[in-house]
Amino acid sequence: MKAFSRMTFGEAAFQVIAVVTVTLLCISTLYPFIHVLSVSLSSPAEAIRPGIHLYPKAFTMAAYEQAVKLQGIWVGFGNTIYRTLVGTFLSVFVMSLGAYALSKKHLPHRSFITMAVIVTMFFSGGLIPTFLLIKEIGLYDTRWALIIPGLFNTFYMLIMRNFFMSIPSELEESVKIDGANDLRILFQLVLPLSKPILATISLWIAVYHWNEWFNGLIYIQDQSKIVLQIYLRRLIVENSDADVQLLMQQAAGDSIPIVPETIKAAVLMIGTIPLLLVFPFIQKHFVKGIMLGSLKG
Repeated sequence: MKAFSRMTFGEAAFQVIAVVTVTLLCISTLYPFIHVLSVSLSSPAEAIRPGIHLYPKAFTMAAYEQAVKLQGIWVGFGNTIYRTLVGTFLSVFVMSLGAYALSKKHLPHRSFITMAVIVTMFFSGGLIPTFLLIKEIGLYDTRWALIIPGLFNTFYMLIMRNFFMSIPSELEESVKIDGANDLRILFQLVLPLSKPILATISLWIAVYHWNEWFNGLIYIQDQSKIVLQIYLRRLIVENSDADVQLLMQQAAGDSIPIVPETIKAAVLMIGTIPLLLVFPFIQKHFVKGIMLGSLKG
């Protein structure tokens, strides 16, 4: 209250509006998650009841017990985990090489190369040429079609480059005196000092690979290679998964209380939980990486 008393009317009004806006934003972000969680843990009668679901009613884990029996969800999980781990590692590796090179002032034609890279942020080859290229080079219907097209992100690379530029050049010069080359400096000095930005970029890329579904939709035909998001889309949007129908028949025969709504909600939660478990471990690096990565242009 003392802080508000020292503010002008305009400043106090701005603070109130900011708090209300952030509160509404948090509610709009959290409510869908809470709703789906409540439906997944509620009885069928409560799950299909219209209205707001803020907590489970008639608590039951039957939907999760049946959801883990879906074969498609484990196929999608395996492919998504593979894509996320391999794609994140390769992306960070490739962008680290580019960012380190562009962070050096003595790099010949550095400004021109940087501008040429930035142009790719505003112009692309387009969907059809990209599809034809993926098909012609033999990546169509392979897992690499989900990784290589998104291997390099210019925006992330520039943030990483700015972070590398903030590292004192004296450290590198002292290591060069001992005979270290550029690659050794990058992997043994620069990258260990860049854990905040590496954690931040890795989180962004991992979230992209975990949630991205469009490339899987147009590049993958083999059902053994589909990712989790494609399976979720087929299950929830298209409502065409045969496994769910089979589960419903088995549940009806065994008198298990489930409905399609609870199964879908449980599958959504299973697909969301892994990222929620990972985020707390790298949260401490997230803000620091963002702030330091944006200091230099």
